[in-house]
Amino acid sequence: VQLVESGGGLVQPGGSLRLSCAASGFTFERYAMRWYRQAPGKERELVATITSAGGSTNYADSVQGRFTISRDNAKNTVYLQMNSLKPEDTAVYYCYANRNGYGSYWGQGTQVTVSS
Repeated sequence: VQLVESGGGLVQPGGSLRLSCAASGFTFERYAMRWYRQAPGKERELVATITSAGGSTNYADSVQGRFTISRDNAKNTVYLQMNSLKPEDTAVYYCYANRNGYGSYWGQGTQVTVSS
């Protein structure tokens, strides 16, 4: 089982990034997916969720209206489009797969730094 995030980097405030998380080794289309983030010295925070078929999404209040989670089950990939980035969005971003009764998996994380 693997979850491999990509797309992180350094961006100026107000900029955009799109994170990707490529999954393998499990039946991706049956798993709900989430993005979490963890800033230095802070607890890991849930950012966004999407159901297995992609029909429902939820967001943390801090990113509502700026971030969009989506998935392509044909490509076994989940995305996080991040717009209007702020310095407080700086964190390591992790993807997470979960299916009740079948287990859960974490990616290794990708660093996002928002700074001028």
